[in-house]
Amino acid sequence: MDDRPAPPERVHGRGAQSDAVPTRFGLATREVDGDWRDHVEALAAEEGGPPVKLRTTVIEERPKSILSFNRSPDIGFDQSVNAYRGCEHGCIYCFARPSHAYHDLSPGLDFETRLYAKPGAAELLRATLAKPAYKAKPIAMGTNTDPYQPIERDYRITRQVLEVCLDARNPVTITTKSDRVLDDIDLLQEMAERKLVAVAISVTTLDPRLSSLLEPRAAAPAKRMAALGRLVEAGVPAHCSIAPVIPAITDEFMEGIIARAASLGVRSAGWIMLRLPHEVAPLFREWLQVHFPERAGKVMSIVRSVREGKDNDPNFFSRLRPRGVWPDLFRARFDLACKRAALDRPRFELDCSQFRAPEIGGQMRLL
Repeated sequence: MDDRPAPPERVHGRGAQSDAVPTRFGLATREVDGDWRDHVEALAAEEGGPPVKLRTTVIEERPKSILSFNRSPDIGFDQSVNAYRGCEHGCIYCFARPSHAYHDLSPGLDFETRLYAKPGAAELLRATLAKPAYKAKPIAMGTNTDPYQPIERDYRITRQVLEVCLDARNPVTITTKSDRVLDDIDLLQEMAERKLVAVAISVTTLDPRLSSLLEPRAAAPAKRMAALGRLVEAGVPAHCSIAPVIPAITDEFMEGIIARAASLGVRSAGWIMLRLPHEVAPLFREWLQVHFPERAGKVMSIVRSVREGKDNDPNFFSRLRPRGVWPDLFRARFDLACKRAALDRPRFELDCSQFRAPEIGGQMRLL
């Protein structure tokens, strides 16, 4: 007789399987009738209807500034632009999920269904770059949530930001899990010709079914790989990021991803071990119990073994360089796969010397 508890009921089409209530900021625990989703689902249940499908809602945000500055010594960028808060891709492992707690929203389902867009981002950036005190440095996009998530199709905020950066000749780095980046191939190609852009596409697995569970609304792996190839053809510096590597779930795909990327002409690749900060840890544990209950114990045992017995290591440098047998094995496998694929992993040098302060008033230069 199997005495193991039944896995939780699956939430289809989403990464998180529940709402993780934020408690780190002294926020009151929400009652059932205080949350819009709980209310409509409870109402549907009372009326005997099927569960309500979770819809994505977007709130337009009007911040006073758009550049975020990084003070972490182990992160390779100084400033970033986040066009959106929250991400409909719904990647269960996303380290940005806890940021939704600042809004008294759940890092779980709220993070992927209650989004914020910043339609004025481009004009804010233009005004910032025009200030006499501004010094040109690469601007990172995709450091918190994906700049090419589905709502970019309608808002086009990322494209508007790229237009400002091209006009000002300010370099940009982009990280995404979407082939929607190809919608801006015209801008990216022009920026690449001036050494103003580099694009990283994250690929976690080559299995579309596994991808649909891990990152349910991100582009399929084949589309991401095709996007990498298209960027290479267009002369845009392209990096394949195997991130995160989840032991006993996705690590088996490492060699295949590297070989496929190299065959497309990609010359740069890297990998990052799974991180589970704050509310991401319980959300990921729940996801394991829903989709891989027979493997959940093994996965978490390995995760904790590389983080000194904890779900997460928040310390600078060590958080991005886990220690132990498993990380050593992954590094050795990665290096060997790169050697076999003749992938030399060059650094992309971006040029800040071309910077010119943009003109104010919404008009771009003709030349």
